[in-house]
Order: sequence, then structure tokens, then C-alpha cells
Amino acid sequence: MVKNKYILGIPLMLLCSVCLCLGQLIWKLMPGYDPLYILGGFSIYILGSISMIFAYRNGELSVLQPINSMSFVFASLIGIFILHEETSLINIIGILLIVIGAVVIGRTSR
Repeated sequence: MVKNKYILGIPLMLLCSVCLCLGQLIWKLMPGYDPLYILGGFSIYILGSISMIFAYRNGELSVLQPINSMSFVFASLIGIFILHEETSLINIIGILLIVIGAVVIGRTSR
């Protein structure tokens, strides 16, 4: 039963990372200071915060906090594929290193 408790933390932390990036994307695409965009961004942030709380209750801090660094990867992918930002080889190498580190840390958890 304890092992199942730790399995739930990683997907919840990944959901938190995705919500963090989507909330920021909404604010970036916001025309002016539209209250609906602000509210939408905050709503997604709240969902991410709630998933983070449940993740920490269902996992190890030493595993989950590094998994949260996947938000850098999601933000980079949003920048590349949605906002059509240019990226360099060094950025791609950094993204791959973060993914590899998150996978290694996630697989070594209980």
C-alpha cells in the first residue's frame, strides 16, 4: 500500500508543472488587461497548487521537487511549438538533461 502512495505523487507534480505553464501562457496571450484572462490564468494556477498539495501528501519531497523542474521543459515546448520562439542547440541539450534527470529521480523513488 505504501508503494501506491508514492506512485500518485509524480503524476500530480507533473500536472502541477503543466498548470503552471498553461497559466503563464494564458497571461502571455492576454490582450491588454482582460479580467477573464487573468481569472483563467489564476484558475489554472489554483488547480496546479491543489495538485502540488496532493502530490506532496502522496510522495517524497526529495523526488517531487526535482520533478517540478519539468515546468522548464513544458515552458520551453510551449515557447517553441505554440509561440514559435527560436531555440538553440544548447537549449535543447538543457531540456534533454532536465528530462533525463527527472526520469532518473522518478525511477529511483520507493
